[in-house]
Order: sequence, then structure tokens, then C-alpha cells
Amino acid sequence: MLSQAVVKRLKEIVGERNVVTDKVGLLTYGYDGTLLSGEALGVVSPQTTEQVVEIVKLMNEHDIKLVPRGAGTNESGGTIPSEKSVVISFTKMTKIHEIDTENFVAVVEPGVINFDLQVELAKKNFYFPPDPSSFKASTIGGNLGECSGGPKCFKYGVTRDYMLGLEVVLPNGKVIQTGGRNFQSEPGYDLTRIIVGSEGILGLVTKVFVRILPIPRAKKTMLALYDKVEDASQTVADIVAAGIIPTTLELMDNLLINTTEDFTHAGLPRDAGAVLIIEVDGYPEDMDGQVKTIGEIASKIAKEFKVAQTAVEVDQIWTSRRSAFGSVARVRPSYGVNDITVPRSNFPKAIEGVLKVAKDFGVTIGVVAHAGDGNLHPLILFDQRNKEETETVHAAEQALCMMALDLDGTISGEHGIGLVKKKYLDKEFTPAAMEAFRKIKRSFDPSNRFNPGKIIDL
Repeated sequence: MLSQAVVKRLKEIVGERNVVTDKVGLLTYGYDGTLLSGEALGVVSPQTTEQVVEIVKLMNEHDIKLVPRGAGTNESGGTIPSEKSVVISFTKMTKIHEIDTENFVAVVEPGVINFDLQVELAKKNFYFPPDPSSFKASTIGGNLGECSGGPKCFKYGVTRDYMLGLEVVLPNGKVIQTGGRNFQSEPGYDLTRIIVGSEGILGLVTKVFVRILPIPRAKKTMLALYDKVEDASQTVADIVAAGIIPTTLELMDNLLINTTEDFTHAGLPRDAGAVLIIEVDGYPEDMDGQVKTIGEIASKIAKEFKVAQTAVEVDQIWTSRRSAFGSVARVRPSYGVNDITVPRSNFPKAIEGVLKVAKDFGVTIGVVAHAGDGNLHPLILFDQRNKEETETVHAAEQALCMMALDLDGTISGEHGIGLVKKKYLDKEFTPAAMEAFRKIKRSFDPSNRFNPGKIIDL
């Protein structure tokens, strides 16, 4: 427990309503999107950079660790309280300070929800391309902490590609700014890119300069239906090989088609082995040509190819895709999600690998993927109350990671490492690279005060 003196000082810094110490309240901050859990000593919710600085200094005085947290939607255990820590929640730092359409920049606080930013940008005919499926709940701070992707990342890139600069509170309580408004690399070390994706182990971000883009003038959404998921994966490879870059290229297998259809009633055919959601954007005069080319490629294998005709139809399609994770609860009470990523040319082999793991371990796996950039989300369905079944799932997850590495891929495309994949990191990186990671951590945080135990052990 926190001492009364520490609790009193925290309340002086942020106000009594922004400090949580009761057991029930702490319980709600002990989980994320994984099966892991922990218990914090307390939770504090600052509203300004100055308050964050004071919190960091207070925790240093009392040798207490800090675990940063956004909405807690992450799938890696990155926000699980560990090592007698206080959770610092950024959900009350929600100001959008500026939207500068002339320079394609927005300045926001880390607690701004991705969807809320999109709504405000749309009023000015702009948008922020990274939009993970959790975008209606996840925060910009969480997105940059994990370097989230999303459906549009095939064409537009991931979160790191839209981070122009950061205001960061370091573990010693000092404040630095990396980058800024310009589009060029910052002089010297690119500290912005070092911090993006570092899961809060190097510093606490309190302000974000994000790159924004004008909303494309036109877009077309297409569906391609297949008898087998392997056929859909081949179309992905064929589209990429043809040099075409759709905005999105998303895949769902038969299991996910049916679980999402139970929820959304979007009209997806339940007998389809897989579906590809393909979207292109750009100038109106380019749309028909792109659709025609993609249709010709897809129709070589697909049993049906169609173009959405109304905004309502497009919305239904995307509601299905974005509800994929939650919908599997209709089948089993628990799921383990992976985010292995392979080179696009190896995507068909990765699909084959997922099917083999399901067979070898006797588990049910639903496949949803940002197929355009080779990022797969195999969902292993099970009941976590069954210990034997849970152990089998963990073994299957390890097999998926090793399969991705065998295909020149990575163990994590966007969910991060956190606690869940920390044990696999040295399988992807050499001992020298792992030591470089540790040296970077020590240079920022020699006392291991920020999010201890995540990504790497010191």
C-alpha cells in the first residue's frame, strides 16, 4: 500500500478525484486486452505536463515505479502493473491543442481517443491515417506506445510514420521535446522514433505532434469471396506482385465471417471460406481503373467479386471487420490473439502455417489479417478456466511466432512486446541487438522506474 503521506501529496498534485487507492478501483486498472493481471499500489490521473513532472519526482523520492496507461486496450500486457508500481493514467489529458491544416499538423495530448481526433479532423476535411480496430476506444498515446497499425497501413504506413514530434517527461523528471512541426528528420538522433513503440519504458509522452492528411476525394470498397482462405491469401500475393497498392486489403476467414455476421447482419455469405475487403482511394477519375484491375486479379480465384454501392453497405462491411475480435466470444469465452507479420510475398505460406498449427495442437483458430502488409491476427479460441487447454494455447502461440520468424517475419507487427512476447524477443534479435536495447533503456532510465519488466529485462 501507498503511505498516507504519498497519497496526500498525490491528491495535492492532481486533486482528490484523480487518485484511486481503494481495492475495487485498483482492480479495474489491473487488466488489459490479455489474460494477464496485476495490482497497482495506486492510480493517478494527471491533466498537465507539470503534474506529470511532480508525480515522477514524488515517485522517485519514494522509490516507486510508474506504469503508464491509456485506454488499456493493448494486447501485450504492456499496461499490467508490476513490481510494486503506481499506474499513471493519461485518460484525462484529452486536449486537442491545435489543428493546423496549412502545415498538415495536429497537436494533441496523449489521452485523446483516436476516433475523437478523427471526428474533429473530418470537420476540416482531414484525417489521421493510423486507425487500429480499437480506434473508438484506444488513445493516441497508446497508439504511439505500441506503434499501432490498422487497415490503412498497407498504403499509408503505421503510427511511427505520422509522429512528427513529442513532448516527453523523462524518468529523472526533466522535460524534453523531440522533433516538431516539420516533415524532415530531426537533427542528430531521431529520438521521436526511439520513443514511439517503446511502450512507456523510456519516457512519459505528454504532447504529440501528429501528421495529418486531407481526406481523399474518392474511394471504392470491394469484397472478394473465396471457397478457401488459402485462395484469398493467393489473391493478396497476386495484387502485391502486380504493383497495386490498395488503401486496405483485409482478410477474414469463415469462422470470423460467421461470428461477425451473428452480430452485424451485414449480409456476408456464411458459406464463404474467406473474404477480402479491398479499398482504394484517390481522385475520382482513377477509381474505375483501379477497381477494374483489382477485379480482374481477384476474379481469377474468387468465386464472387463485388463493389459496394452505398455508404450504408460500406459501413456494414467495416463494422463487421472492426467487430471481429469481440465477436468470437459467441464461440468460446476466451481468445489469444497474435500479431505475427511476414513479408507480403510469404503471406500464403503464413496462412498455411496457421492452419498447420491449428491442426498440430488441436485448437480452433480464426484468422483476421491486415493482409496487405503481411500482418496476421490468428485468434486462438479457448476457455481460460481450463488450465490444460490454456497451456496448449500458449504452446500454439509460441509455434506461431517461430513460424513467422522462419518466414523472415517478426513476432509483433503492431501489438508490441510487453510481457506476453518478451520471452520470444531474443529469438528474433541477436545477443548484440538485445544488449543494445538494454543500453538504450539504461541511458534513459538507469533505475528502471518506468514500466519495469516490459519488453526486456535488465
